[in-house]
Amino acid sequence: MTVPTFTLPPELEAHEPPEARGLARDGVRLLLGHVKGGEIGHHRFTDLPRLLRPGDVVVVNTSATLPAAVPVVGAGLMVHFSTQLATGEWLVELRELAGKATRPYDGGVAGQRYPLPGGGSVRLRAPYSRGRLWTAVMDFEVLPYLRRHGQPIRYSYVPRQWPLAYYQTVFARAPGSAEMPSAGRPFSDRVVTQLNAAGVLLVPVLLHTGVASPEAHERPYPERFWVSASTARVVTQARAAGGRVIAVGTTAVRALESAVNADGDVVEASGWTDLVVTPERGVRVVDGLLTGFHEPRASHLDLLETVAGRPLLDRMYESAIAERYLWHEFGDVNLILP
Repeated sequence: MTVPTFTLPPELEAHEPPEARGLARDGVRLLLGHVKGGEIGHHRFTDLPRLLRPGDVVVVNTSATLPAAVPVVGAGLMVHFSTQLATGEWLVELRELAGKATRPYDGGVAGQRYPLPGGGSVRLRAPYSRGRLWTAVMDFEVLPYLRRHGQPIRYSYVPRQWPLAYYQTVFARAPGSAEMPSAGRPFSDRVVTQLNAAGVLLVPVLLHTGVASPEAHERPYPERFWVSASTARVVTQARAAGGRVIAVGTTAVRALESAVNADGDVVEASGWTDLVVTPERGVRVVDGLLTGFHEPRASHLDLLETVAGRPLLDRMYESAIAERYLWHEFGDVNLILP
């Protein structure tokens, strides 16, 4: 099985938040694809309440984004803090400064210590992911340190730094994600209110997402998640009553699907998940998905194909390029309904 491939024109990369383009947070575009029938429609995100129906459950990720990028003192490098593992160790990525952005750096050496601002340092222990990610030890508590010295991770398609608030969703509660769970970014207070008024239920899950460099296209690695008993109960009751479960982002899919027991029911669960959702595996509780547009050959497209099917996914991406939708965390979104 291969993920869909396509060529992404550079001008379709969102280079700044929608607010900088004169739009409200919820003013981005929404491409709708129906699995049954294969229809495709073009909307604004503010149309979401009327695209769903009473009894649907929308599952959102409440992880907040960390200022996870820290410069190495005097070295022309950045450290991206990715994920805290169950062992307590952190995964980090070294990046080399390249103008106003960064690029992958493959010069890391096991045992090497890198000085950081404020007198801190990070020491690489061992390669973890194809030589890109490293297990590392620090001489400080990571979250307080990042609040003082870190900045949001950004890549070359975003030419300037934006404050951390632009990388948070309205659902952000628990700091822990190296990069924003960006499918939730277009939600505003007014859209949430309209969804509630339309009889659509919103429930939380938590998954702290690590770095996802567009150059790497790696499979997911263990990430911390939590599905509460109340969320499990609402999802189970909705499914029994014929409601649909719509996940906001691939992170919400992975959290929910990691909490399914042997009987196919969602139960309270927490810990670390390295679940990879593919068409071969399938999904057991998720009926629909709201997500951003993903890079060519990105492994996230496996998950989208699982929900949408390959023919519809190909047609949606062809339509998105033809209609000039915008990619990445500050771009437009894609809604897949059954």
